[in-house]
Amino acid sequence: MTPAGFTGSRLDRADAWRGDPERFAALLADPAARLLRLDGLDPLLEADGTLGWAPLPADPTPLAFLGMLDGAPRFAALGAVPPATRRTRGLEAALALMPPAEAATYAAARSLIDWHARHGFCANCSAVTAAIRAGWARSCPDCGAEHYPRTDPVVIMLAEHGTGDDARVLVGRQASWPPNRYSALAGFVEVGESIEEAVARELFEEAGVRAGDVRFVASQPWPFPSQLMIACIATVDDARLTLDANEIESALWVDRAGIAGALAESEGAPFLAPPPYAIAHTLFERWLAGA
Repeated sequence: MTPAGFTGSRLDRADAWRGDPERFAALLADPAARLLRLDGLDPLLEADGTLGWAPLPADPTPLAFLGMLDGAPRFAALGAVPPATRRTRGLEAALALMPPAEAATYAAARSLIDWHARHGFCANCSAVTAAIRAGWARSCPDCGAEHYPRTDPVVIMLAEHGTGDDARVLVGRQASWPPNRYSALAGFVEVGESIEEAVARELFEEAGVRAGDVRFVASQPWPFPSQLMIACIATVDDARLTLDANEIESALWVDRAGIAGALAESEGAPFLAPPPYAIAHTLFERWLAGA
């Protein structure tokens, strides 16, 4: 079974060291320390698809300590990188080459860098903040508030109608996606809401179906910019659809043969599946396996 994308990093995040300035200075001075090579927010890869690393620069650009990897400290630069939520064509090509553990390390670095780019000012008093805790928080010099990287929970789910060989799942598409690309439905978890409630609400709002039992399948960090994707399957008794045209351009009920064909990229498959690093791809695989 393919592991969920952006999981399995070999990084030891060494959280206990982040609040120790002397330890941070020693890590920066370590001759083995390396800096993640990026083009903006896109990774620069070695020929074998692994992440590129370079010696630390002499320029005192703010750095974040990602953790220890292969016995050496690993850092990411927190320079003037504009926030970016969309994947570039170059990044799509890179993700297709990267081993899963490498993509997971990259995802952590990308989300952290992007968070700093978006949170240079205090949400409490609007003063300029500074990086602390080896790059894993920001502090306000005026009001003393501390700010930490956030992760936004998102439910992504398959509505399942029928059982056994007659079972079908619901896939939908947005107008901005590539032609014939369909995926599981998804939406942010709102305040005061459980995962199960979010699944039921999103399915009803987007497709007009009423969820019954909801079962958790897998989760995945999604660094565009920083979500936690929570993959679920929800049973529904009524397959009639009422689509929210503002969210969903079209939707299909697809049986096991159709999902298998889409994952295999077979000729005549009913839709183009999401890439393997997307949790929707994992969700389709797990459903076929009986999750």
